[in-house]
Amino acid sequence: MTDVSSPVAHPRVTDAKAPASVSERRKYDRSIVEGPLGPAVWKLAWPTMLTNMIGGLQGMVDQAMVGNLIGYKANAAIGVSSQIWIIVIIFISSVFIGMSVLVARFTGAGDHDKVDRTVYQAFIVAIGLSVLVAPIGYFAAPALLDFVNATPAVKAEALPFLRIMFLFSSGILVFFMLGGALRSAGDARTPMILGVSMTVLNVVLNVILIRGLGPIPAFGTRGAAMGTCIASGLVAVYSLWKLWRGGWVVSFPRGRGWGPDWQIIRSLFRFGLPTGIQGIAMNIGGVLMMAFVGSLPQSAAAQAAFTVSYSQLFSFITWTSIGLMGASAAIAGQNLGAGNPDRAVAGVRVAARIGLASAAILGALFFLIPRQLLAIFGMHDGAVVEIGVQLLRVLAFSGLFITVALTYTGGLQGTGDTKSPLYISIISQIIVPLGICFIIQRTSRLDPIDIWIAILAGHATRCALSVLRFNQGRWRTIAVDIGGAKA
Repeated sequence: MTDVSSPVAHPRVTDAKAPASVSERRKYDRSIVEGPLGPAVWKLAWPTMLTNMIGGLQGMVDQAMVGNLIGYKANAAIGVSSQIWIIVIIFISSVFIGMSVLVARFTGAGDHDKVDRTVYQAFIVAIGLSVLVAPIGYFAAPALLDFVNATPAVKAEALPFLRIMFLFSSGILVFFMLGGALRSAGDARTPMILGVSMTVLNVVLNVILIRGLGPIPAFGTRGAAMGTCIASGLVAVYSLWKLWRGGWVVSFPRGRGWGPDWQIIRSLFRFGLPTGIQGIAMNIGGVLMMAFVGSLPQSAAAQAAFTVSYSQLFSFITWTSIGLMGASAAIAGQNLGAGNPDRAVAGVRVAARIGLASAAILGALFFLIPRQLLAIFGMHDGAVVEIGVQLLRVLAFSGLFITVALTYTGGLQGTGDTKSPLYISIISQIIVPLGICFIIQRTSRLDPIDIWIAILAGHATRCALSVLRFNQGRWRTIAVDIGGAKA
């Protein structure tokens, strides 16, 4: 790998009489690589944080509705189904991490052509993979639910939900792709507008489809999946039209053909595949953890508490932190592309401080009013509430570790070091928490608090290793290349 120290490349200046192309008329936000760092980080972070929190609210609407209309077994069904489905989605979305690495670097260097070429190739790879995976997931769904020890009642609700999500996930993938591309190029507001629009549409559709309205029957748990797929599909169609037509900071390239560019695709997988494997490892860890939860004496109650407390309420911390992770990645990648590695370090640290402040506020709510939060989801059963309160109070501290871990992970991934987060995740999300649960289960009785403490230990380990690896600074020498000059 070569040292990245070349001066910033700027767009070519054309003759005043010649008509400017679409890419030449576009301007990247140079405040990310120049000027005060705090405002630059916040400009990238807050739209994504808001989008993710609103998206989290949409998931909560689903859980609250099915919990109140169907019962806590429906909560558990959506929880276990989502855990399985996300494994596949994260793997396919790994090409978007590779895309984000390239887009941020080329944006920092001011190279519009390479940015657009990268975005289009990420799109065709993701669509191809989603078409391949859909039938596999459809037929494998029953076995996957058996693997996580879903009870017959939970499986009956989960199976149609999971199959719908497998078959109609392309719209969600296009949305993820576009959001990653725009944020890496410095525009976080457009994904926010699209995300909020998709969430509002999703909530409206879910209200209609879950409980029924007039001639429209009540689809129950299936309605939650149907609403998600329809809303994301409509937003994806609009996004593809805009990418073709132009007007955003990224677009599909013209005049280069529409087939695959294998050099770019190799780069997407070079940087993205470790993140895909990381995502699979983390979610397999989540599935195995759900299996431990399912092995408890009160398995259905524990799975419902885990779904609401960890998958829903804790998502306010994780999705906020993921917004900061995206900001860290864009700041680090663009500044490395512009030849400013020290500014990349400072930007990641600013993002981590913002994350700690938000996690502390949310953690205080988890610790002080857990019963009120659980009641929003229709959780009044004594056993479910007691387990959920216990978990939320542990997660109040766990959130402090995970937010720092994710911001530093963004710094590593944004600069192209996507292998280190993979190794860190295997240690912290699989070996540590599952190892603790396995040892306790073999030597004594495994209780819910043992699983919650194991999760806390994994998050603390991930935080320590991520900060240590980023501060080593080996990412400074990583170069990217898709033909032409390196960035």
